[in-house]
Amino acid sequence: MAIAIDKLAWLCIENRKVLGARSRGKELFYLPGGKREAGESDEAALLREIREELSVDLVAGSLRHVHDFQAQADGKPQGTLVKMTCYRADFRGTITPAAEIEEVAWLGLADASRMSLVTRIIVDWLAANDLVD
Repeated sequence: MAIAIDKLAWLCIENRKVLGARSRGKELFYLPGGKREAGESDEAALLREIREELSVDLVAGSLRHVHDFQAQADGKPQGTLVKMTCYRADFRGTITPAAEIEEVAWLGLADASRMSLVTRIIVDWLAANDLVD
């Protein structure tokens, strides 16, 4: 039976690229976001995670569910799946790496080798839906 890692992700798309974040000590980019804390709604968790990781505030009430994705979790035993529930949202502030985030980058199809598996799947889906190049 597969073990699921349940995460939320913010799809910040500008100029046909999606924002990726790389944690300190890691090589691959992921979509910014994280896990819910006990009793936390998706909106509350994503607002908290994005503020902690990127020093910006998502606008409460602006979250729009986009799609859910599932893939093998990077660096985990075979069969360990990560489920990403993805949202778009408006934000205020200047995106600046914080907490465990060492670097941010705008990613497109050409950056596949720099992305986690689930991020590649999401970027492929975004491209198929004419949102990124």
